[in-house]
Amino acid sequence: MRIFALPTALLTTAAALTAALTSALPAHAAISCDTATTGGATFYDGPSASKKYDARFSNSASIPNLSTYTPQGAGTWYNWDGSGKDLLLVAAYREGADSEIYGIDPSTGSTVGVVAIAESHVGGITVSKGWAFVAGQGSSIRKYRLTELRDALKAAGTPYLAQVGTARDVAGSSFIGSYGDSLFAGTFNDTGRGTMYEYKIADDGTLTTQSGAWEIPTKTQGLTVTANHFIYSTSYGRGNRSNIYVVKRGQKDLDAAALSCFRAPSMTEGITEYNGTAYLVYESGSYLYASDPATLNVIPRLHKASISSLTSLVP
Repeated sequence: MRIFALPTALLTTAAALTAALTSALPAHAAISCDTATTGGATFYDGPSASKKYDARFSNSASIPNLSTYTPQGAGTWYNWDGSGKDLLLVAAYREGADSEIYGIDPSTGSTVGVVAIAESHVGGITVSKGWAFVAGQGSSIRKYRLTELRDALKAAGTPYLAQVGTARDVAGSSFIGSYGDSLFAGTFNDTGRGTMYEYKIADDGTLTTQSGAWEIPTKTQGLTVTANHFIYSTSYGRGNRSNIYVVKRGQKDLDAAALSCFRAPSMTEGITEYNGTAYLVYESGSYLYASDPATLNVIPRLHKASISSLTSLVP
């Protein structure tokens, strides 16, 4: 195949036009995050993240299997066994091995069961309408029947649970959250803002894409959704503090939305809401990071805060 070179003058004109168009694009205004720290003792390893964080969050349940797995997604399962008991779900990965789902009793902090699933980074997990949805390989979402997940969590050892059907390819599944019959999933972007889409959940677990992307903060790792707010955890790098964003729902343009942002300890991941409390996962307690002196905050436990203490920042 012959390749023809474009004239130099044409190339110069094209480059100038590209530069002009790029400079004409609207620039995002920087979002200010509260960085004020206490400078004193904290309830977690490493330096204080911020006054707002330290005043709102506290220690919660330990995360299992940190010597072999790295936790990522977080979800909530109400009445998981039919007797009125509830579970927090944490998904964790290990390169070259099955991923795992942990069921944690929020009332006692004990791990009630561990289930293996097909390998993926499992950046998000959520429960709705009889299904558990888990981030799969690439930009996909897998689904699992809650009845089957319940039986697996009650079984001895670490039974393997297969997904139902094929994974649903979506625009991005770095994190997953849900509210009612809506699932929200989006992309992690460490150099700029990402995007998130809403998907309506059918009774059979089918996801139907809703029109229009939501603009989300840079480096989003986790999401929980309330009636009026999105709460994002964002992080990147073991030596960098994270951020918690509380964003009023309604505006898909992040610059137009009412929001508040404050610092959190390094390496936040999934976040979920249970009975008015937010539970936040950290990957820093994993074997991959805990012994690294560059890890700013080594946190092997869930942290918790009242949802109202967060959403009151953006009434």
